[in-house]
This record gives sequence, structure tokens and C-alpha cells, in this order.
Amino acid sequence: MKIFSNFFVDQERATRSRSLVAGWLLIVAVTVAVMVMLGGVTRLTHSGLSMVQWQPLMGVLPPLTEDAWRAVFELYKAYPEFQKINQGMTLVEFKSIFYFEYAHRVLGRFIGLEFALPFIWFLLTGRIEQGRRLPLFGLFLLGGVQGLIGWWMVKSGLVNQPDVSHYRLTVHLGVAILILGGLIWAALDLMIRHTQPAAPALRHGGNWLLGVIFLQILTGGLVAGLDAGFIYNSFPMMNEYWLPPELWDLSPFWLNMLENVVTVQFDHRMGAYVCAILILWLWWRGRASDVSSYVRSALNFVLSAMFLQFALGIATLLWVVPVPMAVLHQGGALVLFAAAVYLSFRLHRG
Repeated sequence: MKIFSNFFVDQERATRSRSLVAGWLLIVAVTVAVMVMLGGVTRLTHSGLSMVQWQPLMGVLPPLTEDAWRAVFELYKAYPEFQKINQGMTLVEFKSIFYFEYAHRVLGRFIGLEFALPFIWFLLTGRIEQGRRLPLFGLFLLGGVQGLIGWWMVKSGLVNQPDVSHYRLTVHLGVAILILGGLIWAALDLMIRHTQPAAPALRHGGNWLLGVIFLQILTGGLVAGLDAGFIYNSFPMMNEYWLPPELWDLSPFWLNMLENVVTVQFDHRMGAYVCAILILWLWWRGRASDVSSYVRSALNFVLSAMFLQFALGIATLLWVVPVPMAVLHQGGALVLFAAAVYLSFRLHRG
């Protein structure tokens, strides 16, 4: 009897441990999503180049005296953004953009601690199973790399042209999305018991959907980096064109998809249609198949998120990228991606 009693006690402790670790991972995932949206605000308000030094371990506190503020402002004046764009900026105006970038960096440090300290505690108390330790440590390392990528991106705007590289911005965004997806998947794997997977066609469709949404978010990074949302602010046509005449102005032709603002916006529009068609097909195929109620709920979640994101994208375009609407559009992308991760998990694990 004692053997059976110990078995059930161990099972109960394992279940509680999984719930604790899963809850922690989901909290970190929400914080990462907030971090991505704050990064969007930083980009849209042109605040990202206000902090011209990188102090990963120091500099947690902002300037606290007027002399300290003037010293930081003088540093900013030595760089191209002030010299070419913000020559008339006052110290008060500088503070308003500084705080956005400062908040973004401090939140990044907080996420590092939010992950590292509980991770160490869970390891020391044996609450993380052996097979999960290395993947979670890999996510932690990827978060550290993300901090380096962030400074690599900012540094590109501190020389000559006062604007960050749209390539580096897109890499920074893409890594954030990978971290977010990894956190959500790891949490789901702890929370949900594995049952019967869906049919292969649905599982493959879920994989494709994740990949397409990820690529669509990357094209959104290119749109943001090139300010491509500020042209052709009409829908469904691009002014009077279905195919704008500037689509292939650059040579070689493939460069247009990366550096031609018209082509980049066009690609982002087309990507939205591809996402919508794939989601509608998955929803229709799933509703017609013998799948669990959880999969049906996930399909409805993805479909709803897609319609919301489509509406936010159109509104952002027609209203010429106002900051609140653009941030909501970015947040909608995160919700849609998270919904697709949940759907893919359910299709694979039941």
C-alpha cells in the first residue's frame, strides 16, 4: 500500500510542477508580447536611436538630475539623427523619446531575470524534467542573443543614415516571434496531455499556416523598416492600380522584394490574402473532419484572429499608420501567431 501511496504522491507532485512551470512560461510569453509591442511604439515614435550607448549590465536607472539629462542629450547631439533630423529638438522633447527606448531596454532586462531566476529555482527543486531542461536553456540563450541583435540593429542607425537597417529590424522581430512561439509551445506541452493527433493533411496544413504567418510577420518588419505603410493608402487597390507600375523598378529583380517600398507593401498585402485563404481552408477542412472539440475551438480562434487582424491591417493602411492603430495591428499579429501555435499543437497532440 505504501508503494501505491508514494506513486500517487509523486504523480501529484509532477502534475503540480508541470502546472507551475507552464504558468511561468506563459507569463514570460505575455511579457515578450508586451516587449514586441513596446518595440513597435519605439519604432513608430522614432525613439529607438535616443540611447546611443549600450550598457547591458549598467544603466538601469535613467538620468536623475538635470546635469545628467544634459550630458545624455549632448551624447545624442553627436549622432546623425539629431544632426540631420532633430536639430531643433529641446531637452524636454528629447526626454519624451528617450523614455520609450529606455522602457524597452529595461523591459528586456526584466524578461531576462523573469526567465533566469525561476528557471534556476525550478532546476534546483527538480521541477523541470530532464528532457525539458536543454530546450528551455536554449530559449534563455536565444533571449540573450536577441539583446545583442537589438543593439546591432540600433548601431546601424548611429552611422551616416539616421535610420536603423530594415534587415536588422526584421531579424530582431523574427527572433522575438521565435522566442514567443517556443515559450507557448513549451507551456502547452506541459499543460495538455497527448491524445489522438489529427489527420496528416490537417497537421501539414497547421505547419504551413505557422510558416506562412511567420513569413507574413517578417514582411511586416520590412514594411515597418522601410516606412512602406505610408504609401498607397487605399484598399483593395493600390490607388488606381492592382499592380503598381513601380513593382520591379530595382535591378536585379529580387531586390525589389527587399528594398522597393512599393513591392514590399504589395508582398505584405498578398501575404495577408494567402494567410486568409489557408485559414479558411483549414477551418472548412477541420469542421468537416472527425476532430476533437479542442481542435474545433482552436480553428474558431484562428479564424476570429484572422478577421480581426485583417480589419486592423486595412484600418492602419487607410488611416496612414497612426501609432495606436499600428500598435494594435502588431498586437493582432501576435494574437494570430499564438492562435496558430495553439492550433498546430492541438493538431499534432490532440
